[in-house]
Amino acid sequence: MNKVYRAKRTRAKIHGTAERPRLSVHFSNQHITAQIIDDDKGTTLAYATTVGSKLTGSKVEKATEIGTEIAKKAKTAKISKVVFDRGSKLYAGRMSALADAARKEGLEF
Repeated sequence: MNKVYRAKRTRAKIHGTAERPRLSVHFSNQHITAQIIDDDKGTTLAYATTVGSKLTGSKVEKATEIGTEIAKKAKTAKISKVVFDRGSKLYAGRMSALADAARKEGLEF
């Protein structure tokens, strides 16, 4: 039940705009998905996932690759600043690895 409250508390404070869209991250048991979303228009501007890819390694290594990939796609979409939406996950492990990789590629949040 705590995850639901944490997600609601996190998302209540976050809203993506055209100038600063929302970077939403989702972890399943096997895959990692990251989206850059403009909440005003309700559109996804950039998207990166491990579904259908041949990435190997640990979940932290996969998160690092997805962080790098989403930052590169954001650059091509001319997005440099985002609001980080971690959802119900704590900022540790895979989440921090993805965020650090995205920051290293030049994404600001």
